[in-house]
Order: sequence, then structure tokens, then C-alpha cells
Amino acid sequence: MLLTDVVKDLEFEPIKGELDREVNSIAYDSREVVENGLFVAISGFKVDGHQFIEKAIEMGATTIIVEKDIWVEDYVTILKVADSRKALARVSANFYNNPTEKLNLIGITGTNGKTSITYFLKSIFEEAKKSVGLIGTIGTVIDNKLMKNQNTTPESLNLQKIFTDMVEAGTDDCIMEVSSHALSLNRVAYSNFNTGIFTNLTPDHLELHHNMEDYFQAKALLFDMTQDYNIINNDDPYGKRLIDQIKDYDTTLITYGMDSDADIYASDIRYFADYTLFTANTPRGNIEVRVNIPGDIYVYNSLAAIACAYCHKIDLQTIQKGIRNLEGIKGRMEVVFKDKDYKIVIDFAHTEDGLEKALTSLRPYTKGKLIVVFGVYAPDSEIGRLKRRAMGKTAAKFADLAIVTSDNPKDLDPNFIIDEIVEAVEEENGNYKVFVDRLEAIQYAIHVSTEEDTILIAGKGHETAQIVGKKEIPFNEAEIVKETLKNRKLLVF
Repeated sequence: MLLTDVVKDLEFEPIKGELDREVNSIAYDSREVVENGLFVAISGFKVDGHQFIEKAIEMGATTIIVEKDIWVEDYVTILKVADSRKALARVSANFYNNPTEKLNLIGITGTNGKTSITYFLKSIFEEAKKSVGLIGTIGTVIDNKLMKNQNTTPESLNLQKIFTDMVEAGTDDCIMEVSSHALSLNRVAYSNFNTGIFTNLTPDHLELHHNMEDYFQAKALLFDMTQDYNIINNDDPYGKRLIDQIKDYDTTLITYGMDSDADIYASDIRYFADYTLFTANTPRGNIEVRVNIPGDIYVYNSLAAIACAYCHKIDLQTIQKGIRNLEGIKGRMEVVFKDKDYKIVIDFAHTEDGLEKALTSLRPYTKGKLIVVFGVYAPDSEIGRLKRRAMGKTAAKFADLAIVTSDNPKDLDPNFIIDEIVEAVEEENGNYKVFVDRLEAIQYAIHVSTEEDTILIAGKGHETAQIVGKKEIPFNEAEIVKETLKNRKLLVF
């Protein structure tokens, strides 16, 4: 493709070189540059791409996009922009011929619930005989094949390639989790969203956004990008703010919740240990809904999916079947062992709100003790300390035994993390044990549990690795539970 086409609609200052040249590929990692490639130098949080321009040229880059004053003697074209990340999104969309114009793109944002909404929608849309692709925390799904993502929402170059692959696979609808990082860092810029869905907002990712107001406004960016529908949780305080903020937009606004003043709402909710029944009320009529994952949060998440399907003119019977067809989601209140009243559940709950909802969903159906195994990763800062304390207090309040351990400690000292959590547990007079080794923590929980207890292993959910330092160590909690139960009699503490 000609460089003039790649940089179409991009605002830039030409520093040197010609625009009348071929571009064979785009890269933001100098190691991935090929002959006649375009290299975008991004000033990252840890690494500055401008330091690797010479390396990119050695690898074959003939065009460089920068946001700093750079000069090289080589025969290359240099273009200066105000924001390299946003420029990467623009040239990537151009290079792949704007694939989202050929997809029905649905974006889901909020602190909790994004993954389950994507899977509820996938099930409904497939019941409606549509070809569906997913992008999110668990990975990318194209033609029912799952591929791992590095981030919940991939970098813009990778994202536009995924969209292109979906188009080539004949995908009708792309359902996508849109993280606050992706919105703030322009990963989804120049993607044409038909529908936006907002779930809720509770403290998370404040190491990037610094405060809840910045976090909220980052999430709100999605609803400036949508063309057809905005679907908002009317029961969430930040949802109400968002409704007021976008109520005069040209897009159709649909609200959902448990209160009857929402456009689509739940009534006659009946809770059971492994599922929930409720009536979904819509402007086109009512349906009885069975959600095969327990708890209020999954009532809300299924309502968001129902609202989206309603906007897409899918009939109520198909919606009803689609919700019921979803038996479960990996790492989302996933029951990995059950024997009469004894149960072990794995859940991705990694925020104060998520942990509270998981524990309160399990409490009514726990005859014995409710035991939680959890850790907290957060940066070494005041924001990180507050998150660790909030999680500790939540565990102390809602569990009978909190087993505090590691959860992706990365470069932080796991003992330092655990000490801050324990301090908060003790303030709430919580019953706790500490194991730095997460394997030992799970083994201990199973060792001390009895036949009427419930164990919640929280934080990792679908993840199958523990990040310690720079290493990803294989760590499959479902397999660990099975092995531990098999050897339970041999455990000694």
C-alpha cells in the first residue's frame, strides 16, 4: 500500500523523505519491522520507542512516525505527530482498509461483568444464526477458535488485524470488551462501534487513572464513539451519571436494571444455589429467563445482553433460549467440584466489589463455613495500599475464613502485599491464615474444609499462570483442586 493511503486523514508534520513510497507492514516493536515497513515510535510507560529507531531502520523500516524531534541520516521518511498511539490507530485502520465498517461492532465497558456479557451475547446471537467473534479477557474467538490476548483489549495494530481476520472469516458481529486502558491509550480509536454497553464502575485501575472521576471519563469515551445504540445500567450511580451525560446524543439510549423505571428490567427474581430465574420485562413483552450462573451480578449482565439483543431486533424467544443455553463461563463462579453440600468455586473477582458479590452470592447456600482464598496485586502506592486494605476488609466481613496468599505479585514483595491485606483483616476481627505460596493456600483450604463448606478461590478465574517477577509460572487452579482432592488424606499442615 502507498504511504499516502496509509496516512490518509492523519495530521502530521513531514520532517524528511517522500510520501510516494510503498509500505509493506506496520510495527510499533522494532523487532517486528520488515523490509519497507512503517515503524511507529511510541513513548511507553517503561520503554520509549524513539530509542529503537536505528534498530527499526536496520530491520528495514523506510518510514518512521515520531512525536519527538528526531533526525537520522538514513534515506527514510520521518513524519511527526502529536500523539504516536493515536497515529498508530489511524494508520492501522487505513492499512487494513477500515475493517470495522464491515462488522457490527458491539463494545462493552465497565469495571465488572464485561466478559460474561460477551458470552451471553454470543449465545443469543448464535441462537439467532449469526456468526459471532469475541475479543476480551479470556481471549479472541474467531470461527469458534480461541486465541490468547496479551491485553483485554489488544493494541490498535493488533486489533485492526483481528477485525480483518473476522471479516475474512465471514463474521457478522464482533462483541468486544473495551478496557479503560484501551480508551485512554487510543487502542480503539478509529473503530466504528455500532453499540456501547456500560456495566458499572467501582475502584480499579486507579494506578493509571489516579481517581474515580478520570476512570469514569475514560469509560465514557466509548459512548462518544457509538453510532446506533448506547445501553446503560440504570441502577449504577455512575450509570446514572452517564445517562445524563449522553441523553442528548443522536444514538438511541436504552437503560436496564432491576428497578422498573429502566427500559428493560428484571422482576420476580428467584435465587437458587446454581442458577437464577427472573422475568425480563421489555417494551416488546416479557420472558422468563434462566441464568445458569448464580448471583445478582449475572442478573444484571444477562439484562445487558437482553437489552443489546432487543436493540438488534432479535425475538424474545431466541433471547430466552440463548441465555439458557449458556451453561457457564470459565473462571466466572465456576464450580470445579461439588459433592452434596460441599462446593469449590473459582471466580475472577479481583476487586472489592467483585469479591463482595461473589461471597454474598455463595453465602445463602453455604451450610458450613464460607472459606475464601485470595490475594491482591496493586502497585506500591497509596492507591495500591487502599485496594489491598479494601479487599482485606471485604474478605473479613463476608467470609468465615480468609486465606491470604499471592495473586500475580509481579515485581512486588509478596510478603509486603500480604502484610497490608492482613492488617485490614485484623481491623475487622477476621479469621485468617497466611500462605505466600498460592498452591499451599489452596491445599490448606481443602485440608481444613468439611462436608458442608464452600471454598471460593478468587482473583485468577480463567488465568492459568502466576506472574512472579518477569516469569509466568503455569498455575491451573481447576487442575490443582482436582489433584489436591485426590491426595487430600496425605496433606499435612
